[in-house]
Amino acid sequence: MNALTPHFTVAYWCVLIAALLPTVCAYLAKSRGFGRSREQGGFDNHNPRAWLQQQTGFQARANAAQANTFEALPFFIGAVIIAHQLGAQQTWLDLLALLFVLLRGFYILMYVADMATARSVVWAVAMLVNVAILFVGYH
Repeated sequence: MNALTPHFTVAYWCVLIAALLPTVCAYLAKSRGFGRSREQGGFDNHNPRAWLQQQTGFQARANAAQANTFEALPFFIGAVIIAHQLGAQQTWLDLLALLFVLLRGFYILMYVADMATARSVVWAVAMLVNVAILFVGYH
């Protein structure tokens, strides 16, 4: 491929994966409600936000992880696009994007498992990795 041929980089695939992570969180948040009627406390698709607000334990934490995962997306997407536009060295950009996605996956697991301190550390490291992605193309 020459420089003028567009292609989907690993970093772009990571954007797709990161965009799908909130769906994983939503599934976890709603999972105990599947297969039961609303009258039995099952998931209420007619009023999902109110139902989710009533959840406790891992379901409430999964819902909070979903919100935070959505909040992290714009910066990550922007950083990847800016790094590409600045001509970042592709291998570094891809590795950093992969690291970000892995860290966000661990973040979700730690949030659901109620590992608050470890979760906060992983969140901070992922934020630093995102900043590194933004500047990896800086010359």
